[in-house]
Amino acid sequence: MKEKRSVWELLSLEEKICLVAGGVKGYGYFITEALAEAGGTVITASRNKRRCQEVARTLGERGLKVKGEFLDITQEKSILDLREKILSTFGRIDVLVNTAVSRPMKSYNSPIQDWEKSMQVNATGVFLTIRIFAEPMIERKSGSIINISSIYGMVGPDFHIYEGLGMDNPPDYAFHKGGIINLTRYLATRFAPFNIRVNCVSPGGLFAGQKEEFLKRYNYKVPLGRMAKGEDIKGAIVFLASEASSYITGQNIVVDGGWTIW
Repeated sequence: MKEKRSVWELLSLEEKICLVAGGVKGYGYFITEALAEAGGTVITASRNKRRCQEVARTLGERGLKVKGEFLDITQEKSILDLREKILSTFGRIDVLVNTAVSRPMKSYNSPIQDWEKSMQVNATGVFLTIRIFAEPMIERKSGSIINISSIYGMVGPDFHIYEGLGMDNPPDYAFHKGGIINLTRYLATRFAPFNIRVNCVSPGGLFAGQKEEFLKRYNYKVPLGRMAKGEDIKGAIVFLASEASSYITGQNIVVDGGWTIW
């Protein structure tokens, strides 16, 4: 019988090897930081290798274990190359977080080519990343995969909050963010026999210096009365990456200040 562990031991990511795909901008940075703060060894990777290395250096100055690497999830070879590098260095991959996102489509009337570019990253790229990195997890019969969706993968946008502000909410975002929630459920059942858990986190809007009028309109719709801070996503990510959630799979954890409850 295994020795009983405290909740702090269950939440610890010590000795876990974690990959954050797209871990330098927006929520990605805070996800990288959270996994490292919980004790994990984190590889943060995107097409901007220089920025990834800067993040790794900044967090490394605090004693956190972070490496910055190149990853283009639209290229199968790039994903395979990074997988080989991680496996040859660390021998395994314990946690994969898919937070990479591309936003080429700016409005409903954007060229259809922008829709296709979006799907190349946000649909095909995400699935390909999961399929390639799940292989060593299947072999080890262990792993946690966390997909990042959005409140707009769950509910339709309120276009009134954008009116007159030169802002829009393009349709590709709702399509791929909604799809990733159900892909999470599909993969959870497919990978369950291999002790691989697949879950999703759907955050609300992240405060990033938006226009005052937009903030007023957005915050009015949030029961907690504000947009998200980067730190707000950290708890959900660490929980799902850790053994504290060992009996949870196929779920979508909503981190939105209550936006979707009414």
